[in-house]
Amino acid sequence: MIGYYNYTVILTYMSLLSALFGTHLAFQGNTVGALTCLLLCGAFDSFDGIVARTKRGRTEEEKKFGIQIDSLVDMFSFGIFPVIIGYTIGLNTWLWFVVLAIYTICAVSRLGFFNVVEEMRQEQTTEKRKYYQGLPVTSVSLILPAIYLLKYVFGDLLVCSIYGWIMAVIAIAFVIDFKIIKPGLKGILCMVGVGILIFIGLILL
Repeated sequence: MIGYYNYTVILTYMSLLSALFGTHLAFQGNTVGALTCLLLCGAFDSFDGIVARTKRGRTEEEKKFGIQIDSLVDMFSFGIFPVIIGYTIGLNTWLWFVVLAIYTICAVSRLGFFNVVEEMRQEQTTEKRKYYQGLPVTSVSLILPAIYLLKYVFGDLLVCSIYGWIMAVIAIAFVIDFKIIKPGLKGILCMVGVGILIFIGLILL
């Protein structure tokens, strides 16, 4: 079979399936369910690298395959899926089309750049990455569901606009060259805790 199939790619594919199911929920009008799936995408992505590194003796081809499918899945889970959610909550005018298009282009550009830089970095060192350049696309899995919680305060219409403009800001942050420290296991667990709190908020909403 073409490709590499072992436990190191399971979480990556689970992120993809979560985004696909969330897309279905979004078009059914279940925004809370879709945003919950986005949270799950972020959770799966947070641990896929850790799981992959537990396999000893990975070949260079397996490592490069992992990088490629991770970015391809990230493009859908964090580049396209949030746009679909935005469209289904009401960002469907020409102005918002431009904003969503810019967001998608910036996500593609960032992921393509990351692939090039990460492949070159792995050829030069075996050390783990310590910094991200620009805002990671996976960050939207926490930011956008948290924004939706503002419905408690502002209501549907205003939150829809806030969601759209936050996506515009995020798009710019994707491609601006600044450093963010890559979180370790403790940082990832903290983000999971934040995600659980956001999930509880969504359920109550």
